[in-house]
Amino acid sequence: MTNAAPDQLAVADALSALLGDSTTEPRPDTQLAALTLAVAADLPVLLWGEPGIGKTAALNRLAEALDLPLTTVIASVHEPSDFSGLPVVGDDPAVQGVPMAPPDWAVRLVQAGRGLLFLDELSTAPPAVQAALLRLVLERRVGALRLPPGVRIVAAANPRSSAADGWELSPPLANRFVHLQWAHDHEVVVRGLGGTWPRAVLPRLDPDRLPAAVDFARRAVCGLLATRPTLVHRLPNGEIRRGGAWPSPRSWDMTLRLVAFAHASGSSRDVLSLLVRGTVGDGPGLELLASVDRMELPDPETLLADPDAADLPERGDLRQAVLDGVVAAVRERPDRTRWDAAWALLVRALETGAPDLVVVPATTLASLRRDDWDVPAAVERLAGVVAVSRRADRAAGRVAAKAGR
Repeated sequence: MTNAAPDQLAVADALSALLGDSTTEPRPDTQLAALTLAVAADLPVLLWGEPGIGKTAALNRLAEALDLPLTTVIASVHEPSDFSGLPVVGDDPAVQGVPMAPPDWAVRLVQAGRGLLFLDELSTAPPAVQAALLRLVLERRVGALRLPPGVRIVAAANPRSSAADGWELSPPLANRFVHLQWAHDHEVVVRGLGGTWPRAVLPRLDPDRLPAAVDFARRAVCGLLATRPTLVHRLPNGEIRRGGAWPSPRSWDMTLRLVAFAHASGSSRDVLSLLVRGTVGDGPGLELLASVDRMELPDPETLLADPDAADLPERGDLRQAVLDGVVAAVRERPDRTRWDAAWALLVRALETGAPDLVVVPATTLASLRRDDWDVPAAVERLAGVVAVSRRADRAAGRVAAKAGR
């Protein structure tokens, strides 16, 4: 008696199962971290990226990591009534009214009490469907149902150039999302195809930092808008730009929320950059990041009080700002002790960073010397740097002059 040949479809299924086996690892992923933080902040997120870039796969990993049931709705194949609800006539409409019956997926989400609602192919949804989605995204209502707080909303879209019969997003709908540009990371893809994908991890919010995080976010956003009132609301001119991130009171409110969450969780500047630029746009977002950087600079008086313990920023522009602030503090209240402390700080900056950053502060600080102040020994270490810088400037000037002939 011969053994029966194995069922080839069963063997094929077994091979497919093996190919589908994968695991996750705690690997740094700025995009995934930004997405996870926005989801934690309960803000609608819209992932922009070319087809096949991995947007849907990222959502599946996120739902699995957060233990949230994933409900996928293809926006482009639905009618407006699928989101606004279908009218259902009761026994006595004059008394009871005509309720709007929600679709089955919304009922399941309400019954579960939690979940991740994934609105896919958003850029191929016609304007009428986009209008119906406004209430879902902003008020979390579908027909007569209100989605519970445990439901998070994430959407995905392809750029119009690569979307089948694509539409630009309407400005009212676009302004309700945090827009994240999704791109593939070569190393993540290679390692993922090998069976190990990065793990989405909810940000760890420090309970002790919550009041300070709210205060920090309000000072950052309100401080910028107080000096740049034109940034409060700026509707872009072009149709394409109106379908992305742009500043409005609504998007600034979302930005403030994200800054607070990022501060309370200790998220990196790269993550915060993706989020704020994806909420109010590149220009206003970069201005806010610069404002945040200035807020986090050490107090010049603290540095002057103990220059040996000074912790200077690594980034050149921030270090330059700190040194300029120290010199400005000495100019405002000059005395011999503060002048000497400033020189000690410049020496520390010279030892731990780029020498050219101390040239301008050293020159300005030298001009503040009073006749009865002895030149500190630290000046000897800085004199060479200043001299070399001046010679380099003169050489560059001669080269420029010759080139202009």
